[in-house]
Amino acid sequence: MPKATYFKHASWDMHVKKQVVTMAFSKKTLIFTLLCFILIQELEIYNGNQHMVAAEQIDCNGKCSYRCSKASRQKICMRACNDCCQICNCVPPGTSGNRDMCPCYASITTHGGKLKCP
Repeated sequence: MPKATYFKHASWDMHVKKQVVTMAFSKKTLIFTLLCFILIQELEIYNGNQHMVAAEQIDCNGKCSYRCSKASRQKICMRACNDCCQICNCVPPGTSGNRDMCPCYASITTHGGKLKCP
């Protein structure tokens, strides 16, 4: 009888070991799969920028020259306008106003909270 008990426990131990190995293998496989997925996503994000078509850059100097043509302080106006244009790639039409045509341009403020873009 002791042999039967031994074999009974031995087969139980093998069954338990098989489950542990299977669970460990499953966890390792799951972790490896997740890491591969994350790596692929990172590569797609990193390389995805190459496939994007760059927006057409506007002539900031030309647009700002017209925008500031009636300003009393043209050099300051041109500097601020060009800064805003470089950030937003947009200058509202006309010599003043029309800020709703370029929301980014209209939202830039100075440290003091005043509108930066002319």
